[in-house]
Amino acid sequence: MVRRRTVTTAIAAGLVFGLAACGGDSGSGGSGGGGGGGDAAGKVGVILPDTESSVRWENFDRPYLEEAFEEAGVEAVIQNAEGDAQRQATIAEQMITEGVTVLAIVNLDSASGAQIQEKATAEGVRTIDYDRLTLGGSAEYYVSFDNTEVGRLQGQGLAQCLGDEPANIAFLNGSPDDNNATLFSAGAHEVLDEMTQYTQVAEQAVPGWDNQEAATIFEQMYTQAGGNIQGVLAANDGLANSVIQILGRSNAAGANNVTGQDATVEGLQNILAGDQCMTVYKSIREEANALADLAVALINDEEAETTGTVEDSEGGREVPSVLLTPVSIFRDNVKDVVEDEFVTAEELCTGEFAAACTELGIQ
Repeated sequence: MVRRRTVTTAIAAGLVFGLAACGGDSGSGGSGGGGGGGDAAGKVGVILPDTESSVRWENFDRPYLEEAFEEAGVEAVIQNAEGDAQRQATIAEQMITEGVTVLAIVNLDSASGAQIQEKATAEGVRTIDYDRLTLGGSAEYYVSFDNTEVGRLQGQGLAQCLGDEPANIAFLNGSPDDNNATLFSAGAHEVLDEMTQYTQVAEQAVPGWDNQEAATIFEQMYTQAGGNIQGVLAANDGLANSVIQILGRSNAAGANNVTGQDATVEGLQNILAGDQCMTVYKSIREEANALADLAVALINDEEAETTGTVEDSEGGREVPSVLLTPVSIFRDNVKDVVEDEFVTAEELCTGEFAAACTELGIQ
């Protein structure tokens, strides 16, 4: 299947990804002739972080990673840590024992991630940071999106939806032990701190990106502000939906402008319904393909193509990186996410959302 480029043309600028998406499974190698110039004699282990912080990990990352490694002709094993750092360490040890030559992790926190990478390196296993940089770690490569830019897009999006009138805004940030969440917040503040028409009345991080806890935190914010919050910088679509639920209980859903991230079906439907202002689309397919390319390069003991480096402030080093470009999604370009085959019209345009899809030409 040929990969669609409607939204991801900008994402792939300057990079050459030789992988096409086709079927595969997480426990077996493929025989395709994709990235890295054909089958590579190695085995890759990938450990995803959880199933609760975002639907992306199992619904998108896993199948796209399976496809990418299958096409590259690389045996890959993909498991999920289920939000448990000890479980992630145990999975890593098992993968090393079972002979992986490259280990890619989405760390649950930098300290535990660095320990996993240290043990892997001691066993001769090469490591890659997938999506989250492990501060103080030893990964040879890092692949993700420009996460500060994600935050900038969220800040710009919230400002676009609020307009120039005075407004009170709140920040509902991601997990404090996730370096990406720190970057999202920094990018958003870079934009919004300069806008004097907005008063920042509350800000709090959500441990573990837990959506239920996010609802509790925002309800407290909203109550303490006497309901006087006109905009919410929510770090992803899951947190945004928690905000929307609380606003709905207060009969304020649709009245507040809420940002998001990940372009999930739920987030896109909230945008169609007028309850969410925007989301940020990140092509997980491109991220998965980039990881496969990096893994093949390590297996073949070759230097991989990167876009630059990212500073590991705790490790005092620059990590060679592939950073992809995120895209803002508002109501008028929700269609782009469907055309890029990230979600389907059948998933998105159900029930009450069908009329909006027809209006926007989504089919």
